[in-house]
Amino acid sequence: MDKKYAVPPYKIKMVEPIHLIGRSEREERLAQAGYNQFALKSEDVFIDLLTDSGTGAMSHFQWGAMMIGDEAYAGSQSFYRLETAVKNITGYAYIMPAHQGRGAEQVVIPQLIKHPGMIFISNMHFDTTRAHVELAGGEAVDVACKECLDTLTYYPFKGNFDLEKLEKVIISRGKDNVAGIILTVTNNAVGGQPVSMENFRSVCEIAKKYQIKTIIDGARYAENSYFIKIREKGYENTSVREIAKEMFGYADIFLMSAKKDGLVNMGGIIAIKDDQDLFRKCQTYIVPMEGFPTYGGMAGRDMDALAVGLDEALDEAYLEYRIDEVRYLGDRLKAAGIPIQFPTGGHAVFVDCGKMCPHIPYDQFPAAAVGNELYIEGGIRSVEIGSMLMGRDPISGKNRQSDMELLRLTIPRRVYTFQHWDYVADSLINVFNRRQTIKGLKFTYESPVLRHFTSRFVPMP
Repeated sequence: MDKKYAVPPYKIKMVEPIHLIGRSEREERLAQAGYNQFALKSEDVFIDLLTDSGTGAMSHFQWGAMMIGDEAYAGSQSFYRLETAVKNITGYAYIMPAHQGRGAEQVVIPQLIKHPGMIFISNMHFDTTRAHVELAGGEAVDVACKECLDTLTYYPFKGNFDLEKLEKVIISRGKDNVAGIILTVTNNAVGGQPVSMENFRSVCEIAKKYQIKTIIDGARYAENSYFIKIREKGYENTSVREIAKEMFGYADIFLMSAKKDGLVNMGGIIAIKDDQDLFRKCQTYIVPMEGFPTYGGMAGRDMDALAVGLDEALDEAYLEYRIDEVRYLGDRLKAAGIPIQFPTGGHAVFVDCGKMCPHIPYDQFPAAAVGNELYIEGGIRSVEIGSMLMGRDPISGKNRQSDMELLRLTIPRRVYTFQHWDYVADSLINVFNRRQTIKGLKFTYESPVLRHFTSRFVPMP
């Protein structure tokens, strides 16, 4: 019998109870949180789709590996096991751990900015990357392909760069003013969408032409590699591991929040292909920022769990189910007429709230408003990926307007079942049916940096 969706290639060994509090309690908790779901207590959330970062379930192999963790301050055996795993996957010469992705960014990004006003160009900078670029005195420029803006139309690689625009930006700003090109795989901000190998290769060729460093923001590199395998001609019979190795071969630097495709709850990676001078600068800088270069903010036991998780994340049976799990929820919502980024990406379903609630202006944050309604409806926590996340222009102080107002329903790895996704779909369908009544939000407190994490709001009257 043909299967529409893959069967999970694992069985459940340990469970954690979850509890749905009453609707009136949910309304009270949301008001207490300043209508910002980041401020909710996890005990008040039934199904938590805020993020896939560090929220997945580890395997028994990973838990077993933690028992042999070496907690030596310097030269830990755990580090060398992690270093071997990363080198085997990337082929890069120089490896350092960091406590998570933003730790890796705060170490590497400042080393690439030689003078104020230099730019980083990306298919789309995500929130912390953009913040670290700006905090280091740089400017983040996005050159995503135009296909990603048409959420309703199928295109296999909506995470791609606009190659023509990329080269125009380099020429117009001057190659000596470009600190680096950041390849975000998968492209989170446009819907967890993959970058094709052809596009990836072309970006790196353009960078090499202008002698610009290329950086892989690769929190979800394994998912991106799997999409290449199933969607890009010529890679059908290539293993995901080989695809990843080819991808790493084109770039210069790899920064990873290992809390995604590393399948751990905390950790990050800095990997540099062959630039020893850059590695030594980062090695010096990491000590005051993160810790000694052989632990970089990570416990030995966590490095051992990560060494195993990196390997497990490249398992093709796991990746098939992972992608199908996301697709199942997307198919349920699409069948109900809810506008989503189509096709679904690798780690989340992104609801197009600009289309769902056109009556809410961008600076009243339609996706955050829909997300709050979803919490009240079913105790489901989600996150806005739109104009709130984009923040304000650092020069004018005006709200940036995102090209898309997306609500991200982020799926933790190896945590929930298809029955949970049916519950999520049914809850969002109920919200969709009353979408005309949803009101936007206004600030009562606005944080000056990464405002979506700690700002507070009230609904518009």
